[in-house]
Amino acid sequence: MAADAKPLPSVFDPAAFRTFRFLSRELDAHGHVTLRYALDEEISFVERFELPIDGPLSERERERVDGLLSLLHWVAGVSYFKSAAPLEVSCESGAPTAAVATLLEALYSEGLGELAYTNALSELPRPAFPRAQRPTAAAGERRADPLERILVPVGGGKDSAVALEIIRRSGRELSLFSVGNAPPIARTVAAAGLPHLIARRHLDPGLAQLNRAGALNGHVPITAIVSCVALITAALGGFDAVAMANERSASAGNLSWDGIEVNHQFSKGLSAERLLAAAAAEVGTGVRLFSILRPASELAIARAFARMQAYHGAFTSCNAIFRIDPELRATSWCCDCPKCRFVFLALAPFLSPEQLCEVFGCDLLDDESQFAGFALLTATGGHKPFECVGEEQESIAAIRLLAEDERWNGRAVVRRLIAEVLPQQAPDAGRPETVLALSDEHEVPDALMGDVRALLGA
Repeated sequence: MAADAKPLPSVFDPAAFRTFRFLSRELDAHGHVTLRYALDEEISFVERFELPIDGPLSERERERVDGLLSLLHWVAGVSYFKSAAPLEVSCESGAPTAAVATLLEALYSEGLGELAYTNALSELPRPAFPRAQRPTAAAGERRADPLERILVPVGGGKDSAVALEIIRRSGRELSLFSVGNAPPIARTVAAAGLPHLIARRHLDPGLAQLNRAGALNGHVPITAIVSCVALITAALGGFDAVAMANERSASAGNLSWDGIEVNHQFSKGLSAERLLAAAAAEVGTGVRLFSILRPASELAIARAFARMQAYHGAFTSCNAIFRIDPELRATSWCCDCPKCRFVFLALAPFLSPEQLCEVFGCDLLDDESQFAGFALLTATGGHKPFECVGEEQESIAAIRLLAEDERWNGRAVVRRLIAEVLPQQAPDAGRPETVLALSDEHEVPDALMGDVRALLGA
């Protein structure tokens, strides 16, 4: 919250606000980003980032990335917009260009589908963004192919480990990137032995206060925000591309509501990737954005990761580690959430019980109290959980593989999944060979597809 802002209300009524305002953005010579927002004239917000740079930025360097700075400003604003989800937006620092506005209208509507559903809103937010008459001066500036230097964002899970190893195999120069440096990220970077650029994000502290006072709260399209920070870091660092680690499964939603498919992973999906890539191209600098794992299912990624033993003691995919509140933050696998169950299930066909127990500290598939949670991964008993888990078909395929695996098919949960879940599925549902096959729906450059096939194939 800005120093000169009005005191925050002790009781927050989201319906009392009409307009979310984008006020200003700044990037100083030290790589400090300041983004300013407001709800009507009543509440202001200030978000800050610290970008990883080698030295002071010249005015020319800052001007060159101003388009990406504006993109970050607009995209990061979703964290504050969602507190009230007002009907209107006001772009007081300049209107977005056409592709950027299209991206924003998706992020501020479908990207908030889960938040709207879980907060029982009457309908999805659908703010209309203005469109600038012509592109900014930086638009059209392109960097030449081929891709020589690639920045790979890492989150400390299995996916980012597989992604960086694909890029490493290609022989191209790469560095790793993260927003923050949570323990699984630091361990993954150490295992990889690669350069690491770390950005820092500082949410306005007033947001947590408003959440306690009654603001709308819930999931936001965080991957889009991280992608924008990675893009501006890449542009300042002379990288040609940002290679994300988002898989094919991220495009599959959780349930249908208010005319859309509500998807917890909306901004990790292919449609959002394409919208963001188009927006980044429109504002300039020529840094490419794509997901190197897009052709693959989570199950295929798990198969590849099972062969990467150097990362088995480093990674953690449980999101409890990344909770904003430090008092609620876990230090390792919580072993009682949809993400822990899905990762355990996806890796089980490719690792022994002893190997997985060494990673997790326990055998989730031999604990009967976990059965309902595992069944829900197949949408048996409800819809797929609002978490970063794979498609129902992948979980069914994993169960089919375990049913034929003597190492696992005697485990208590596996026995029940075979007896109670598989009979409810169509004979062709979750066929492992179909789930493990690579898809042609992706934006991976042709020059990298050979390396994708080499690591993600059988």
